[in-house]
Amino acid sequence: MRVLLTSWGSRGDVEPVAALAAALRDLGAEATVCAPPDQDFVDLLARIGVPLVPLGPTVRSIVAGPKRPTAQDAFRLAPELVAARFETLTAAAEGCDALLATGLMPAGAPDVAEHLGIPYVLACFHVFGLPSRHFRPGARPGTPSPQEETDPRVLWEQDAQRVNGLYGEALNRHRAALGLPPVDNVRDHVLTRRPWLAADPTLCPSEGMTELDLVQTGAWILPDDRPLPADLEAFLDAGEPPVYVGFGSMASHAPEDIARVATEAARAHGRRVVLARGWAGLTPVDDQDDCLVIGEVNQQALFPRVAAVVHHGGAGTTTTTTRAGAPQVVVPRIADQPYWARRVAELGIGAAHLDPTPTVDSLSAALATALAPETRTRALAVAATIRTDGATVAAKLLLETAAGRGPHTSA
Repeated sequence: MRVLLTSWGSRGDVEPVAALAAALRDLGAEATVCAPPDQDFVDLLARIGVPLVPLGPTVRSIVAGPKRPTAQDAFRLAPELVAARFETLTAAAEGCDALLATGLMPAGAPDVAEHLGIPYVLACFHVFGLPSRHFRPGARPGTPSPQEETDPRVLWEQDAQRVNGLYGEALNRHRAALGLPPVDNVRDHVLTRRPWLAADPTLCPSEGMTELDLVQTGAWILPDDRPLPADLEAFLDAGEPPVYVGFGSMASHAPEDIARVATEAARAHGRRVVLARGWAGLTPVDDQDDCLVIGEVNQQALFPRVAAVVHHGGAGTTTTTTRAGAPQVVVPRIADQPYWARRVAELGIGAAHLDPTPTVDSLSAALATALAPETRTRALAVAATIRTDGATVAAKLLLETAAGRGPHTSA
């Protein structure tokens, strides 16, 4: 059986798809991944031996500039991605039995599946793009709506209109070229009535969070057995566990001066620092030997050996840190990140630094919570509850869907 998996977004959008592809292969299926052609993702898929078909522009070219992407950038990118999906997915999905899409609003993916007559599944890694009476579209997740705010139903209708404005014209033009009827509501068309939620139930309980019929599989975790680099091993062995600081693919969104602030905050607690360079290009603030800068490494091997993890609150990093039993400080910036920060605080496994511009004093105070012995004890207890079989669960469901026996989610 053959399946096509596609995503466009940061590493947090691509690595779970790689995990699903590996799980499908373990079950005897053939999986192909259509994803952005960033070198990070090329290397990731090559490491597990899964074919990558380039989709659209690199993500780094969009998000790693000196300035944050603007609304004008979004209106340029949306039709470009629609066109890329129709062209790339149509060719890649030939002979496939199902198509699963995730990442940035995959308009075009369900349409290719419809054209080819195969099942389509939409997967998400959190619930905050899904219509809900519990939160407003575009709000910082976890922030209650004031009583005077407009009815959430009205706001979600406005959100659908916003998505139509970005994708509608391009989507319907490509659908017409295939002889398909126009779509009135692009967002709901892409989401379907039964999306899959690839998030851990402990970290992201979903009961009653949306009116859609969610299928929660658990997080899709890619096993990583790579050894740590020799210089990192030596640094870890040379003293007490350090504080890890990393903001992943948050380039223009990384807090200003975060390398200096985090280093000084860790030093205030007598801790050394492992500083992940990431897409923001973090660099050491001085030449002292208590800070080591690293590139992309096996976080599953590293995080159990650090005193705390300071990060941006991406779904993948939060799950990896929680599974490792490492206390964490989450400094959220965009999208779903504030939700993960609050969830970490609610579970007692770290601190939420909700001010997006930390100071040495404020980050030091958050680290004091994370470094407290009771936080470490709680983090280890919660780690034992994190499921590791989410990718296998999803792979089995996808194969059942392809065979016509599973939860068919096409709109």
